[in-house]
Amino acid sequence: MPAPVFEEFDPANDCECPGCVHWRRVGAAPLPGRFGGHPAARSVLVVAAAASAALAAGAPTAVAHSTPPAPHRPAVPDDGEPDTPQGAKSPLHGPAGKPVQGPVTTPPITRTEIINRAKTWVTAQVPYSMTLYWTDGYRQDCSGYVSMAWGLTGNEWTGSLDQFGVKITKEELEPGDMLLFHNPDNPEKGSHVVLFGGWTDYTHTAYTAYEQTPPHARRQSTPYAYWSNSAKYVPYRYKGVVADPGASGAEAGKAAGPFPGAVYFGPGADNKYVTLLGRMLIARGAGSHYTKGPTSVWGPADQGATRAFQLAQGWTGAAADGLPGPRTWELLATGRGRNIKPATTATPAPASHGVPGYPGKNYFRPGASNDHVTRLGRQLAAKGYGRFYPKGPGPAWDEADRRAVEAFQRAQGWRGGAADGYPGPETWRRLFL
Repeated sequence: MPAPVFEEFDPANDCECPGCVHWRRVGAAPLPGRFGGHPAARSVLVVAAAASAALAAGAPTAVAHSTPPAPHRPAVPDDGEPDTPQGAKSPLHGPAGKPVQGPVTTPPITRTEIINRAKTWVTAQVPYSMTLYWTDGYRQDCSGYVSMAWGLTGNEWTGSLDQFGVKITKEELEPGDMLLFHNPDNPEKGSHVVLFGGWTDYTHTAYTAYEQTPPHARRQSTPYAYWSNSAKYVPYRYKGVVADPGASGAEAGKAAGPFPGAVYFGPGADNKYVTLLGRMLIARGAGSHYTKGPTSVWGPADQGATRAFQLAQGWTGAAADGLPGPRTWELLATGRGRNIKPATTATPAPASHGVPGYPGKNYFRPGASNDHVTRLGRQLAAKGYGRFYPKGPGPAWDEADRRAVEAFQRAQGWRGGAADGYPGPETWRRLFL
């Protein structure tokens, strides 16, 4: 009598049995053969062999059933390097699915806001896709997810997200930071990015990860730095992160130590304290001053950010010269004092010859809403640029304002960065002459 044919059992990679969980954790290669080391698979083979022998002998037998596989749960990446297709850089998409053009900026956002935004996709179980866009305008892949959580004004990808963050160490990780792996040789192989949600225990060997991965957005405990390619993941902090209202902010300066001395700051300075100063300033709301993130080399961004923090304390004159002294350092390192508010990072200049004082660049940026935007729009309309305002100027800065400003700047003969659509002091002066 021919031996019966048994259906092969190929265990899923998300099996919850102790054997599979063990091998996923230690990263060992599967045992030889199609069925690897899965105990359920071995039991099927043993039962099959026994049944075959019994049938061959002509004796009736009862075939035992193996334990059914564990209930379905979101797939956990295995020891391999699965392809992670993702879209390229793209603008946000509106309700009609059409791209909404505009510059990509780094709006200020708190860590609480980042995590809360990340939770919305987890709750909605947003499906993974490299071509589709969710109702909020963000692409439904891993990099679109982080772009959404950080509140960026465009969709980035793993090859560009680092431009919006500052490299940090594992010890500096806080909720809302990201862990990024970009494979430049083959971006579709292994490249991935997740949001750090906090350590799961004191050993700092696992953390809560928020990520967009097939089949949908999820939140789960993940070994540091990731299931595969762990050594290639780099932690970053978003440049625009600001302290949560009411928070002490001491975390930003817990490794600062005492004031190192004035000699470490100012033109020509190049040392680790300049980098540390920049990181503490970003945590207090100065992210807009750093287009490329803090470095060890002192520059205008460091002085401007320091002065903005000093002005936020109500200091004037020599006390707000943009160079950190013992008191500035103490407030930053301990988290005390006032944070920098986006609307007050620049002091409006006094009126001159009938021209109203320029209020500062932070009044004119995506997300801004104030009387200065309305005043700007009305003056542009009076100068002949009303065609850009189908509904009339308003307090909320939008693309209509930017395009009107750009047209005015080009009319002055300016090109390139001088005609970017964002009003500076000279644009303001000429507009109100």
